[in-house]
Amino acid sequence: MEKYEAVCCESTEVHEDLLKIVEETMPEETELYDLAELFKVFGDSTRIRILFVLWKAEVCVCDLAAALHMTQSAISHQLRILKQSKLVKSRREGKSVFYSLADAHVRTIIDQGREHIEEDDR
Repeated sequence: MEKYEAVCCESTEVHEDLLKIVEETMPEETELYDLAELFKVFGDSTRIRILFVLWKAEVCVCDLAAALHMTQSAISHQLRILKQSKLVKSRREGKSVFYSLADAHVRTIIDQGREHIEEDDR
């Protein structure tokens, strides 16, 4: 991994016009907090793996556990976090509960993240 040096201004000059735009457009603190919490959910590779399985198909916990070589308990714990964050949804069919991605936004977030990390490869 490359090391990057922080670059600072040589003199202090505050650009009031730019600060005004920032102040007028900055989301509320609660929205920024919620956004940070959402991105924390993506900070776990197990949850990312679950999302990739659900990208391909709606599956039950048993299928997820088998596909990811994990226990159903471990999968259920991660699904609870993903569901609380509104990234996955579930539906009951008989004795089984099937999970899927909540909406197209989840695909977009993953696509954008993959595109970003692959930029250096181009």
